[in-house]
Amino acid sequence: MMAIQYIVGQLNSPIDLLFNFMQQFQDAKISIERLNEIHELEDEEPLGLRLATDLPFRKEIVLRNVCFRYQGSESQEVLSNIDLVIPEGKTTAIVGMSGSGKTTILKLLLRFYEPTKGRIQVGSDSLDQISHSFWRGKCGAVLQDSFIFSDTILKNIAVGDDYPDKKRVQNAIDIANLTDFIDDLPLGLNTKIGASGNGISQGQKQRILIARAFYKDPEYIFFDEATNSLDANNELVIMENLKDFFVGRTVVIVAHRLSTVKNADNIIVLHKGSIAEQGTHQELIGNNGRYLELVRNQLENIV
Repeated sequence: MMAIQYIVGQLNSPIDLLFNFMQQFQDAKISIERLNEIHELEDEEPLGLRLATDLPFRKEIVLRNVCFRYQGSESQEVLSNIDLVIPEGKTTAIVGMSGSGKTTILKLLLRFYEPTKGRIQVGSDSLDQISHSFWRGKCGAVLQDSFIFSDTILKNIAVGDDYPDKKRVQNAIDIANLTDFIDDLPLGLNTKIGASGNGISQGQKQRILIARAFYKDPEYIFFDEATNSLDANNELVIMENLKDFFVGRTVVIVAHRLSTVKNADNIIVLHKGSIAEQGTHQELIGNNGRYLELVRNQLENIV
């Protein structure tokens, strides 16, 4: 029996190594296939294609009869006949039930997708005639799937900047209410955080993403549920800080918490991919429509 146990024990190690090798091989194969898919995609800006690298004098964003559906013969329209003007220097909020197309509008504005039909303009210029990299350089975005890199907090805020501007970093930290969190860390801004934000809470991750967006000092700001993981105190402080920063900037906020959008200059209510109504908070309350229904549902959930 001892001899058999010894032989079985000797076999365990190579068998484990073989199984681990097979698993790593499968993971590597999947990764290579995915890399090939990305490599074979057409470049966003093909060589020789001349795209604009400046913005027109008027910088409002206009959506004309925009429709969008994902690839696939049986996919339904996510957005249908969206006619919308996002005024320059104003705050526009987009609300609605889950799946109504709010996030899709932001991704169209950031040119992650292209409209199936219709046109998006910045002032008098078509958005598809503006350089992707130039346009995104003018935009600061906090999306639901934004990524925290395995690097220091400083590098996660000043992404791609080899020599971060200390004043801008501190300003972004103040706006995102990160000062106390960073001061409590032994290495401060040089504290390393892992991939996907390992070692920090969802609220801290979201505040770092907000600081990253404002470090860019963008002309256009896109928030997609940017404060949904924050506690009430942090959310209140950050929203107060943002009031001054939003002045003179074009802001689009997607949110389920109506408390974060009630002060917007214009609120768009989406329903099943179409605009159901729009107006200020008080106007929409008076309309007794879908916006009021959303407000009532939230109040009932709180109670």
